[in-house]
Amino acid sequence: MRHNEETSVISQLIDDKTARTLRSLLDESDRIVILTHMSPDGDAIGSSTAMQRMLAAMGKEARIIIPDMMLASLRRLPGAKEATDATRYPDFAAQLIADADLIICLDFNELNRIGRLAPHVEKATAPKVLIDHHLNPSDFATVTISHPEASSTCYVLFKVFCALELFSDIDKKTAECILTGMMTDTGNFSYNASDPDIYIIVAELLRKGADKERIYREQFETHSANSLRLNAYALLNKMEVFEDAGAALIILTRAELNRFHYTKGDTEGLVNRPLAIPGVYYSAFMREEDGYVKVSMRSLGKFPVNELCHDHFGGGGHLNAAGGEFEGTLDEAADLFRSLLETNKTKYPTA
Repeated sequence: MRHNEETSVISQLIDDKTARTLRSLLDESDRIVILTHMSPDGDAIGSSTAMQRMLAAMGKEARIIIPDMMLASLRRLPGAKEATDATRYPDFAAQLIADADLIICLDFNELNRIGRLAPHVEKATAPKVLIDHHLNPSDFATVTISHPEASSTCYVLFKVFCALELFSDIDKKTAECILTGMMTDTGNFSYNASDPDIYIIVAELLRKGADKERIYREQFETHSANSLRLNAYALLNKMEVFEDAGAALIILTRAELNRFHYTKGDTEGLVNRPLAIPGVYYSAFMREEDGYVKVSMRSLGKFPVNELCHDHFGGGGHLNAAGGEFEGTLDEAADLFRSLLETNKTKYPTA
């Protein structure tokens, strides 16, 4: 399928006016920065590196700035290792934003999702472009392309590239960046993945040369020994199953994390494991951090963990995949989750 065919098969997300405005901003800019959210995941880094590579194909240089450290597995994506980590180089990151003549915001819906970078973006005079798939985007961008119904920002970005007539400039490495984001934000297409366009896009990325098997191994099947031991410990000793409520909960204290020499990403995917139990249709994982509790939730069917996270755990997300940060102790967060089990049975639809 060539460029003049793919836009007729893949439904378009942006109108011609928005595409023209965005293309004009890209063409007229020379100092571009790309920003994504705190704790950047595969969709955040995949979309950022794909955008950086596409801009390079247009003859533009762009710098990626991340609020904090990314997962080690994502550093394999082209350009990821060169991203500016604002926790290590805060002054340099602030200066890049101040000097930019275009700021591209990917995979977040409001400025508080970029932490310490938010005040610098608020002060910046450069036009801003937001491309995202989270609910309720804030009105801070010159151009906003937001599609909460989409499975990932990389999915949206692919369609944006098509609308800008840049399909032919997607090479193998750019295709692998996009595919990484699509795979990781759907659990390798196991949730939020019923849109047929997803698989049309995947087919196009494979034709571009993307190595799906290698991406899967790197993002889903590569673990340290400590990570394997920590996950086994969590499932054996810390998983609570509430059969009558169709729920499961795993909590890990800071002492337990330290015991297994926890590093960022070691518990990636742990929250999904209880969903393999027949009758369990939503699962929560809570990890103790300094001064707060990191909360992750996943669900099956129509159970809206995004509502649960938004209403009680200071977060949000998507129907089947959401998270938040609880301001309190780990025990308080776990007790709150347990106290909601009976209410959830009647308030929310089951799988």
